[in-house]
Amino acid sequence: MAEKTVLVTGIGGNVGQGILRNIRSIGYSIKLIGCDISAFTAGNHLCDKTFKVPYSYDNNYVKVINDIVNEYNVDLIIPSTDFEVYYLSLNQNSINAFVLASDSKISKFFLDKYLTYKLFLENGIPFAKSWLPKDYDNSEKEIIAKPREGRGSKGILINPDESKGLGDNYMIQTLHRGIEITTSVYVNKNKEVHGVCSMERKLENGATSQIIINKTYDSTFLNIAKKIASFDGVRGSFNIQSIVQTDEKIFPFEINCRISGTNSIRHNLGFQDVKYGIQEYLYNEKPDSVNIINESAIAVRILMDVIYPEAKCFEELNNKSSKHFIF
Repeated sequence: MAEKTVLVTGIGGNVGQGILRNIRSIGYSIKLIGCDISAFTAGNHLCDKTFKVPYSYDNNYVKVINDIVNEYNVDLIIPSTDFEVYYLSLNQNSINAFVLASDSKISKFFLDKYLTYKLFLENGIPFAKSWLPKDYDNSEKEIIAKPREGRGSKGILINPDESKGLGDNYMIQTLHRGIEITTSVYVNKNKEVHGVCSMERKLENGATSQIIINKTYDSTFLNIAKKIASFDGVRGSFNIQSIVQTDEKIFPFEINCRISGTNSIRHNLGFQDVKYGIQEYLYNEKPDSVNIINESAIAVRILMDVIYPEAKCFEELNNKSSKHFIF
């Protein structure tokens, strides 16, 4: 099988690093190119070559990406951040490699949590009740205010004293308390939900630190996933974040229109959505069946070090060939 080339974006983050590790683990002949807004990241040691690129909303971002694609004959681009999903999809026609992501029209809705709420409301899909700050009617006992396009729990306010003063870049949601469930979904080329994987999770600084598999509510999440998959342009992976209350009512509160940060954990538990995407869009193969190995399993994230004992400057550490060890 001839070697293929894949470009993974955002390799400084946990999502991008998980994607890289997953691709390395599946044993295909793939050259891995990585890019990030920083020249040196924790993902560099997993790549054959890395590049510093502008932010996705900068005017020259697409040109820089396309220059990399053309120089290295990139076959497939896997974006790992929400904004890159949107801007790469928006410019797919001018990029000489396929972008494994949902179309820009639908990813724009999922970038904005308030637009997600309105889209779901119009289509009968459950979602935590939401308002713009100026429209909030003080009808709820508890609320959460959050940036409409925020991520990683940044800027979140619990029961703020004065919500009306927040601008339209914020939104108000009913604050539901209960178990937080993250549900990963893969939609295949036939627009079918290939499978779902649900986990309870604990967060540290907005990122998952511990998980336990929870399949209790999968029938409900599968129904929600099928409704989302019916929207035009939904492709590959997306993620549903929900609260399950003690009365077992389920309230989704955010959709991430990309491969999610638990990709490396669930890959090892039998839900391998990075591999499914590689099989379908790089090799035109039917994706493997979902085979979650246990009804329950636990994972915890730990801190590790990549050490370059002979390096003299960061600039030389742009690929896996730089002498290093992991501890």
